[in-house]
Amino acid sequence: MNRKRNGPARASSSFSAGGWKRSGAVRVLLLLLFVLLFYFSLASRLVPQTYDITLNGKTEHDIKAPRQIVDEKATLEAQEKAADKVSPVYSLVSLHNEQLLDEILVRIDQLNQDDQVTTDNKVDIYRTDIPARLDQFVASFVQNNSGGETYSASLLEEMQKDIQTQKYSIPEETFYKLPKLTSDQISDMRVVGRDIVRKLMNESVPDAETARVKVAELVNTSSLDQKTERETVQELARFVLTPNKFYDKDATENAKVQAKQDTQPIVYKPGDVIVKAGQVITQDMYDRLDSMGMLKAQKNYWPQLGVLLLSILFVLSFYGYGEMTSWAGSASLSEGAASSGPARSDNVKLLMMLVIFAINLLLMHLVALAPTDRWPNIGFLAPVALGSMLVTLLLDMHMGLVSALLFTVFSSVILNVGQQSVFDFRYGFVAAVVSFTSVLAIHRASQRSAILKAGIMISLFGSVAVVALMLVESDLDRVQLLQSVSFMFVSGLLTAILVVGVMPFFEVTFGILSALKLVELSNPNHPLLRKLLTETPGTYHHSLMVGNLSEAAAEAVGANGLLCRVGSFYHDVGKTKRPMYFIENQNGGANPHDKLDPKVSASIIIAHARDGAEMLKQHKLPKQIRDIAEQHHGTTFLKFFYYKAAKQAEQEGIPLEYTEDDFRYPGPKAQTKEAAIVGIADSVEAAVRSLDHPTVEQVETIIGKIIKDRLDDQQFNECDLTLREMDKIAVTLKETVLGMFHSRIEYPDDKDLKIRKETKERQA
Repeated sequence: MNRKRNGPARASSSFSAGGWKRSGAVRVLLLLLFVLLFYFSLASRLVPQTYDITLNGKTEHDIKAPRQIVDEKATLEAQEKAADKVSPVYSLVSLHNEQLLDEILVRIDQLNQDDQVTTDNKVDIYRTDIPARLDQFVASFVQNNSGGETYSASLLEEMQKDIQTQKYSIPEETFYKLPKLTSDQISDMRVVGRDIVRKLMNESVPDAETARVKVAELVNTSSLDQKTERETVQELARFVLTPNKFYDKDATENAKVQAKQDTQPIVYKPGDVIVKAGQVITQDMYDRLDSMGMLKAQKNYWPQLGVLLLSILFVLSFYGYGEMTSWAGSASLSEGAASSGPARSDNVKLLMMLVIFAINLLLMHLVALAPTDRWPNIGFLAPVALGSMLVTLLLDMHMGLVSALLFTVFSSVILNVGQQSVFDFRYGFVAAVVSFTSVLAIHRASQRSAILKAGIMISLFGSVAVVALMLVESDLDRVQLLQSVSFMFVSGLLTAILVVGVMPFFEVTFGILSALKLVELSNPNHPLLRKLLTETPGTYHHSLMVGNLSEAAAEAVGANGLLCRVGSFYHDVGKTKRPMYFIENQNGGANPHDKLDPKVSASIIIAHARDGAEMLKQHKLPKQIRDIAEQHHGTTFLKFFYYKAAKQAEQEGIPLEYTEDDFRYPGPKAQTKEAAIVGIADSVEAAVRSLDHPTVEQVETIIGKIIKDRLDDQQFNECDLTLREMDKIAVTLKETVLGMFHSRIEYPDDKDLKIRKETKERQA
């Protein structure tokens, strides 16, 4: 049979034409290309460039900083210089020396009143007791302040050392004067002495001798009028005076540390020349390049390994997500791909994704080369959302969101030209805003103008994100703010322009039938649809009805409803070659088939599928539309003309020259869900239209019979419709037919009422 002979040939042709689209080896190769693309995109920023340099040799070309690099050695030298410039820190210590003078005079008064102690003994006691009291006073102060936050241990130690070094020795004759002092004299001396010591110690006293020099003048101008009192209090005041400003080792070290921290790092900006061409590499320069990790001799492969692992993770993430969400089940279809097949069965989309990512990443790198001191934030000009918009339009929203996430990460790395960290949060945040905005704004687009609207939304939301980021910075620069917002606004418009410009390239090159393209093809002003309307109005109306039926059925099983609708508009365009040979165009006139040989009639009917595909190809309509026109009848059997031929042969008494295969459509059978659904809807609409007063039961029976006949005839063997989906299609077609032909269909209740009415009329 012809059908059996044609089947394997079609399968072989299909494999040869689209074998690479489903090849596992090709898929692995594409994934490797993705890894390489991601690796080289990230490596330019994350892997430091190294040079083959020898000590005391000359460089052949300038060595430039590939990114912002901190010169660790130069920075360390600058920090050491800053630390060396820090002056020693001296801290004041409040000893309250007037208390020591007060204690000494109180002791003298007490001892002088003791008559049992001789004068010589008193002198001996004063000679040892008074110097010891200073040591006790200092030791007590140190003990009380040890471990506290006010004075450090090093400061207290330095204080003890300086006080011992600058300790004053009381003249010997002063000790002989002390026993002679009366209580009244001591009382007067306490008042004057305390005031003098307090006054002098309130000043900064790094050297006690400078304060002691001032004592004599202050005593002479005091209220003391007796020589003995003035001379004695003068020596005691000099004795208790000590330095109160001491070198603070800890504070000095802290100041040096702070000076190092305040020293700005020596930074090479991207493109800055580190070593000029022809310059001799000295040991210092060699060490500097070594500290920057720019020598090949170091053989540090860890950064490369890290970037490679990142690239592999990114590829596995988006590919795994595509496998789970079934790329090919998107609203846009690639040539030769089933609308509901898994992503792994279609390498076309993977290749298209590779091209989209390559274009978007290339544009990012080009913009990243532009930043200068005058335009530091020109990175906001990069059309980051281009890739996510293209993926959404050409595939679906889910893959668009995943792409948006990846482009967010890539932009934060590639556009990071002024930060020391791996990622620049600013560009990453803005990229996330514009990418996700683009996906949400375009995922339901049905007209090209929607792309421009999405570009405006990108500009607005991106500008708000830029303003928000720059307002939170402490050092807001209004000029840079204006520049950044301008770049961001232009970026949104540039993204829309690029999307509109490259969309036709992807649609033609990869055979992608986007939702925008389908909507354009559904325009009644298309030449073929105008031809269909003017030359075959009956077929045109039939096509519209089939479009409604097939769209509803397709959406019920997750197929591409828009493709079914538009494919239905064109599926019978081949009938325009011989319009009057199709019953819907005869308008009740003579049927030319009544005078034709059944085989000739069958040939005319069968030809409309092939003729339609050829006409669609001539008008350059996408292959998916052509496939629906060619496959919607599959290899179905024209029973009417076969039985007519058999009856004529029987009447003429001759054997039938033809077989059933001579009255079958040449096919191919439906290769996609969409083609199968349009074929079912086509038969259902024609069958229901042929009934004068169809009932609900008749509609159900017709739909069930059509699907069962095609199933028994193995018309669905080459597409992936399941039995459950066929049940859903049957239910949806019934509901849609009832809605479309509501006024013509008799419901059971209406039928009973009509019978009763007719019965009453006959009885009357």
